[in-house]
Amino acid sequence: MAARRARGHSAGLTRQVVLEAALGLSDRDGLKALSMRRLGEELGVEAMALYHHVPNKDALLDGMVEQVVAEAVPEEFGPANWQEGLRTYAAALDAALAAHPQVVPLLMSRPAVTPRNLQLMETVVGALHGAGFPLRRALDVVYAVTSFVIGHAAAQGGAVGEADGESADLAAMDPEAYPLLVRAAEESGAAPAAERFDFALGALLSGFEAEAGRPERAAAEG
Repeated sequence: MAARRARGHSAGLTRQVVLEAALGLSDRDGLKALSMRRLGEELGVEAMALYHHVPNKDALLDGMVEQVVAEAVPEEFGPANWQEGLRTYAAALDAALAAHPQVVPLLMSRPAVTPRNLQLMETVVGALHGAGFPLRRALDVVYAVTSFVIGHAAAQGGAVGEADGESADLAAMDPEAYPLLVRAAEESGAAPAAERFDFALGALLSGFEAEAGRPERAAAEG
């Protein structure tokens, strides 16, 4: 009876449905609560039904990372708008990690080189190469922006605005002992973490621009 029920329900399962359910479960109960058995219960199927879509727990975790990253890459990413594309990607990835904070440690600990992720990277690297970046520098740009966003999300504790309290703490320090820190914190405004993110991202993109459009380096490096 249970086997028939599992077969009937699993007929409507897809890999996408499984990954979305895994994200929802980890968002609600944490990564430690995520298991194939718990996920099967969440979807109303036996755990064995899930293995038709994800072969093991590692593949499930990689798929969760893939899901978040794929949602962040803009649909139109081309050589002409590479800076805006990277800015959109960074902001979208930051928002996705704030919405799914349990994925942050996964991104920090596993490469998650699924076919879908690799195809996304291929597209972005190709666009950057078309904009004048040597191939290896194009890959460096992708890693640098992604690492920056992940680090920011980790510092935020996975929630937008959570680290803004740091400036409030500094502003409350003794102004005679730490006059510069207190003034800097007071001038940071209401949302310093968001402003720092935009400032740092802008600085990264400005630095990357110097690497683009150098034919002699492109010829030499890739």
